[in-house]
Amino acid sequence: MRIITRTEPPVEMQDWQQILAASFRDASALLEYLDIDARHALPDDHPALTFPVLVPVTLANQMQRGDINDPLLRQVLPIHSEGELPDMPGFSLDPLGEQDTNICKGIIHKYHGRVLLLTATTCAINCRYCFRRHFDYKDNRLSRKQRLEALSYIAADNSISEVILSGGDPLMLSDETLAELVSGIEKISHVRRIRIHSRLPVVIPQRLTQKLQDILSQSNCQTSLVLHTNHGNELTPEHKERLLNLRNSGVTLLNQSVLLKGVNDDLSILTELSEKLFTMGVLPYYLHLADKVIGAHHFMVSDTEAAALYLQVRERLPGYLVPQLVREIPGEPYKQPYPVMA
Repeated sequence: MRIITRTEPPVEMQDWQQILAASFRDASALLEYLDIDARHALPDDHPALTFPVLVPVTLANQMQRGDINDPLLRQVLPIHSEGELPDMPGFSLDPLGEQDTNICKGIIHKYHGRVLLLTATTCAINCRYCFRRHFDYKDNRLSRKQRLEALSYIAADNSISEVILSGGDPLMLSDETLAELVSGIEKISHVRRIRIHSRLPVVIPQRLTQKLQDILSQSNCQTSLVLHTNHGNELTPEHKERLLNLRNSGVTLLNQSVLLKGVNDDLSILTELSEKLFTMGVLPYYLHLADKVIGAHHFMVSDTEAAALYLQVRERLPGYLVPQLVREIPGEPYKQPYPVMA
């Protein structure tokens, strides 16, 4: 097996887009980089690989070399398991019923007062548990003109006070494109808040540029960034520096996690994650029960196990460090909190 020494991205790759372009797109190459037997990779013709491998080197550098059970690797590696197969009972292509709330191109409107704007249709990482891994992004891909036209739907509904930039990952947009979009949203008088949900700064912290900070902190709307971090090993000193700068500029920072078997279904992991986030200026927000999307069976934690674990977390941490344990149920007017889990 070829031995590869892991290093931080070289100086010429400190730009987040360059780092993204150099991402692993093949499980065998990723495993080789980590000194793990490539026979753990699925064959190229496996049906699970219609949802391809995509892993930035910055996240790979946080994985434990030689450990096939590393919790970060487990989130992104297709495995030899029935969990990746397409015919698991009770699992579906659209577990949250988003086809019914995708009311027009680029818009998902399922909750009162807020709307999701699908600003980008790609991500910086393909997480195997993603509830949108089968989502019809092709029919929701917006050009620059269509992105701005989608704002007319928001402008016509004065009950909408918050616009949530989602995707894909909205921070796949360039800073210039994002600035134009934020400016368009700010012109809608009844919108008071802009929220961005993104995993990109977690897997490539270089995405937290000074320009992005300026866009969010100088907006006329209240702005918040909701990160998606599942394990404390995903966070580094570079995250801390950039996140604290962003928080200190006036942007609200929150985090949501997904409870995943073999990744973070452990008291010490969840408590350490909350405490580490807090040192970086980020408050825990949601701990989601995994959605029953086809291909994610192996990540499921039972309701009984989740409830017991959550009670332990509540006993261990002060209330402001305890994320709300929730499940999203299609058609319900809000995410259902513990212990309401029908």
